[in-house]
Parts: sequence; C-alpha cells; structure tokens
Amino acid sequence: MSALFHLDRDSQATLQQQVREHLVSAILGGFLPKDKPLPSCRSLAKNLNVARNTIVLVYDELVSDGYLTSRERSGYYVNPQFTTGGIEANKTIPATPADTEVVKVDWRQRLKVHPGHQPNASQSHSWQSYRYPFVYGQLDTSLFPIDNWRKCWRDAVSVQAIRDWSSDRYDSDDPLLIEQLQKRILPSRGIQANNDEILITVGSQQAIYLLAQLLLDNSSCFGIEDPGYVSAGHIARVFGARVKSLQVDPDGLVVDEQLNECDAIYLTPSHQCPTTVTMPLARRLALLEEAQRQDFIVIEDDYEMEMNFDTHPTPALKSLDQAERVLYIGSLSKTLAPGLRMGFLVGPKALIQEVRNLRQLMLRHPPLNNQRAVALFLAQGYHDALLRKLARVFQERGECLARALEAYLPDCRSSAISGSSCWLELPAGMDAGQLKQKAAHEGLLLISADSYHFGSHLPKNYLKIGLSAIPLEKIEPGIKLLARIKAQLQAETAA
Repeated sequence: MSALFHLDRDSQATLQQQVREHLVSAILGGFLPKDKPLPSCRSLAKNLNVARNTIVLVYDELVSDGYLTSRERSGYYVNPQFTTGGIEANKTIPATPADTEVVKVDWRQRLKVHPGHQPNASQSHSWQSYRYPFVYGQLDTSLFPIDNWRKCWRDAVSVQAIRDWSSDRYDSDDPLLIEQLQKRILPSRGIQANNDEILITVGSQQAIYLLAQLLLDNSSCFGIEDPGYVSAGHIARVFGARVKSLQVDPDGLVVDEQLNECDAIYLTPSHQCPTTVTMPLARRLALLEEAQRQDFIVIEDDYEMEMNFDTHPTPALKSLDQAERVLYIGSLSKTLAPGLRMGFLVGPKALIQEVRNLRQLMLRHPPLNNQRAVALFLAQGYHDALLRKLARVFQERGECLARALEAYLPDCRSSAISGSSCWLELPAGMDAGQLKQKAAHEGLLLISADSYHFGSHLPKNYLKIGLSAIPLEKIEPGIKLLARIKAQLQAETAA
C-alpha cells in the first residue's frame, strides 16, 4: 500500500494533509480492497517514515467523514459505499451499439455569442518563475500581512460570524463590509454613499460586465481610452455595442468632439491605464460638462485608488458629479491580493437596485465569508497599515527604477512613476512585442504596448514596467539586462 504514497517533504501541504489526500484518492479510485483491513497505524507510519499520531489522526478523520469504518480488534476498512461492490455497482450504463454513429453537437454553430479568447493583458500565469518579473497587477507575497489576515479569517469563522454569513442573503451583502467601505475607503476619494448605493462585486471585472449588460446593446456606442484597459471593450462587444477608441494625452482622456457619438465611456482618470497619468481637475470638470451636454454615462474605474504618493490627491470624478452620471468602480485587488476578487460599485440607488437584481440571477452575492474577512481586515485597521507600507515600498522601488532607467536606458522616456508602475517609451520604430519575447528567454518578464491597444493604429514602442511583484534588489539588474537585450535587438534590426 505504501507504493500509493509519494510524500513531498518540501510541499507547503503538511504530511497529514498529503496522507489524507492519497488515501482518499486510493479509496475513490478503487485501489484498496473492501474485505481487507488497512495497514495498522504503526505499520503505515513506519513505512512512510512519519509519526504514528499522523496516521491515527488521518484514519480517525476518514472514519468521521465516512470513508472508513472501524471494527473493534480488527482495524480500519474501506466503507463499502466507496468500493466497486457498493452503491456504484448497482448503477448500469447502457452500452452504445458498435455500429451506431453518434452525431455530436456542433457547438460553434449552436452558440449565439462567441466571446473568443482574450489575451491576458497584465501578466503571465507563471510570473513567479521569472528572475525579473516586471509584471503589473501581481503582489510580492513578502509584503502581504499574513498574520493579520489569518487573525481576520479566524474571527470570520467564529460562532457568531458563521451565524451571520452562513445563511443565504439572497441578494444583499455583508453589512459590515458596506459600513467599512463607507467609513474607510470612499471618504478618502471624496465619495459619500448610502447603503443602497453600494454593491459588492467579484472584482472590478464583474462590475464592468454587469453595467455593460444593463446599459449597452447593438445600437450603443461605447468609448474606451486607447491605450487602455481593453477588456472593457471586449465586454462591450459581447453585448453588440460598437466600441470606439478614444485618444489620451499627458492629461489623460482628451475631452473634445471624439466623445460626441458615445452613449457611455469607460476611463481611469486617477491613474490612466496604462500611462499612469492623472487627469487634472479642470479636465474632469470639462468632462462632466460634456457628459451633461452630450447625455452620456461615465464609468470611472479607480483601480489604483489607494496607490498615490501625492499627499493631496485629486478627488475621484464621482465626487464631483452632481447629475448622477458617474458610476464608480473600485477594487481591493491592488492592495490585498488579485486572487481575492473583491470589488465594489457605487452609483445611484435606482441603478444599483437593477444591478443587484441582475447579480442575483447570476450568483446571488459574492461569498459572504470572504466579505466578512475583508470587512474585519478593514475594521481592525490592518488595511490602512498595509497601505502605508505599500506606499513606502512602492515609492522606494519607483525611485530605484527611475535611477536605473536614467543610467541604462537614457534614450527611453518614462511617465511619472506613481503607484506601482510606469509607462516606458522606447526609441521610435522599436517593437516592444519583439523585445518582450527576447527578454522572456532570459528570465525577464515584461508587458508590451499591444496588451493595451484596442485599435491597430497605435504605436508599438511602449512597455508597462510593473513594480508590485519584483523585489527592490532586482530592479537595477533587471533594467541593466533589459538594456542589453534592447541593444541586441537594435543591432539585429539594423543588420
């Protein structure tokens, strides 16, 4: 039986967890006999070179869960319900005659919508395997407050907390999380909102999708910044909308006649994605005036709302809106963890109610245990402490990056380094996509401009340099390596 086990002493899973997983797999796979006892705790522990108590705990857990039965003075046996002689033996599957041709569904013809594969604009799934991960939207795990997060999770599974979140709330969210957003997050952006004007979403992406489904159809024109967050455009196309590329400049979205046809626009005014520029107050006011005059809706994605080194940040566009035209999207992904998928939407009561109704048809509400853990993390001040730490670390990394760019890439021009990234302009004519591919072979992970272009007319000589995942000591050698690879590509192109 020990041949079924391959314990990894270096795994993050404990030996007890690994033994349990192997035993469950062997039981469900029918590899253990139903009429013979399993090895004794002492015998199996000796064969696997683990503590006897480890095996005792696993056996007892599997008895409690129904996988094993315990017979006095005889040992542990596999529950017959989990063997081929148990319940499964009574099920018969009718055989298909060998000469019968099975006609399978043609799913390409059956589907009414073809979203297609969307490239991952921000990062590689295997970014941690690179020596120099200049990715965006991922977090250096050494910065994550593990102990504080664990405390909040323990509190979230207390008896009283479980009573609060274990019931199906149908379409409502955790009131503690809503309260904390009102007290801790929104005021820093100049926004005040009532309970019925806030909706929790599974990340900002779901908020965009819900709004697109309610606001857009095949007669709509949806404007997005270009370069910008292209997923917003892809979502709009799913609902038949025509997507219009909108020009940006050093002050963000250009407010002029290009907005005339739009029924709704999506923008990132606080930290324009990907150029990182901040839209000044005068242009924000001009945009709101134009929205009123042209009668279009503004979707503001404040995706990096907390990552600003400026002691007097420009207030959110939503805070300036008097006509209820701005719908505000926020996320905790950039500060907590992108995998947590915790976002929120702020808008007029009438709209939020309809978005809530639509969300209820999809998934009712995001998991309430996750909502409660995040609410406790906010309420106990851990999030504010994390923000201060991230701001300090990212500013230090940004200063290091600025020095490295000046020293090794003097012929390149970068945007102001704020938040957790910068937008780097390469020499004219250079293809950032080619540079990205060559760099990847040498352990350097970059994001090229084409990840942020919705249209085909924009220049390709730009890179997004992310700082959130790469340690400080790797920034300078990483940029030095980038400079060498860039010089090689220029020489090959000139030859």
